[in-house]
Amino acid sequence: QVQLVESGGGLVQPGGSLRLSCAASGFTFSRYYMSWVRQAPGKGLEWVSSIHSDGSITYYADSVKGRFTISRDNAKNTLYLQMNSLKSDDTAVYYCTQDGTSGQGTQVTVSS
Repeated sequence: QVQLVESGGGLVQPGGSLRLSCAASGFTFSRYYMSWVRQAPGKGLEWVSSIHSDGSITYYADSVKGRFTISRDNAKNTLYLQMNSLKSDDTAVYYCTQDGTSGQGTQVTVSS
């Protein structure tokens, strides 16, 4: 079955960086469009970024454009999210998703 395991979250100061990873298994990763979504405390799910199966095309929410970079390594079945210039508003649980399935998420807290 599809399994997605996110990692790389943590506590970071405003302006700092983090790199999230999502290890995928149970499906042919290289054939699927993948996304990152997040859920801030007390709020609903927010789409963050998506990437085509071959990594050639990416999309970003306006709130993260220019600061976050989505990428993937199909040889390693892994999805990434490089997050730079982090703000307090980026505090959330981050999930990778594939066709409606997500992992357990990884907590990102941006605070001084």
